[in-house]
Amino acid sequence: MSKLARLPVPRLPRVPKVRRPSRPDWMRPDDGSEDFFEEMTLGEHLLELRNRLVRACFSIGIAFIIGVILAVPMLKRINEQAHTQGGLDIQSPTDPITIYFKIALYIAIGLSLPLILYQVIAFVAPGLTRREKRIVFTALPFVMILAILGGAYAFFVAAPRALYFLSNFLSDSFSWQPDAGNVVTFYMTLILGLAIAFQIPVIMFILAKINLVSPKKMGEIRKYAFIVILILAAVITPSTDPINMSIVAVPLYILYEFGIIIAKIFARTPIGAPPPMAELSGD
Repeated sequence: MSKLARLPVPRLPRVPKVRRPSRPDWMRPDDGSEDFFEEMTLGEHLLELRNRLVRACFSIGIAFIIGVILAVPMLKRINEQAHTQGGLDIQSPTDPITIYFKIALYIAIGLSLPLILYQVIAFVAPGLTRREKRIVFTALPFVMILAILGGAYAFFVAAPRALYFLSNFLSDSFSWQPDAGNVVTFYMTLILGLAIAFQIPVIMFILAKINLVSPKKMGEIRKYAFIVILILAAVITPSTDPINMSIVAVPLYILYEFGIIIAKIFARTPIGAPPPMAELSGD
């Protein structure tokens, strides 16, 4: 037994540890390697789409609980900004509870929008190249910030000023008592429209980065862009009066000028353009 105890114990070979990359693939600099695209069957794509939709709906369901809490103070704020006498008018006995839950649902969609947008990007990301992923993920935070700024501008500036103007327009001839459903639709149209329209700098950055429109060309077509912004303001604004249109058009034009600056600074080298050293060596 003593001889057996003295025998050396065989050592097992050490298994090398697999090191995970410290950064995602799109954050690493280009090393000249080819992009890898994961192939999936139609069934796998449908299963992935179902999972993404379930997660998006689940996030809206959780945010709906918060929306139910915030719907009451938001409705009070809308009532104050609408300049009504004694509250908003209703047309049906079920309008109060219907409008209440409609506002709660809008709040839930707004709160869960970052997660919904992430699910959309995560679904299409495997089919993008490394540079395309870099553009998408770099622009994503600015998309959310501009959407929040657009919605806040609509709720705190554009909608109150528009309702103040409309409530005092020919007040001697009309009795201002707007319908609750129409007022909520008025707010949601402005908030959604300006949240999308405030993405002008991001769109201009992407167009310059993919070498579709250069920053110099954006400056040259400034007058045509102003006409397009006026048309866009007319579509977003529920009323067609010039005062409310200017409330929407002025910040959009400022964002267009800001987008030209962003494109000049951050989109100097478009995708597919040869680097400066390559151009020198080619000469």
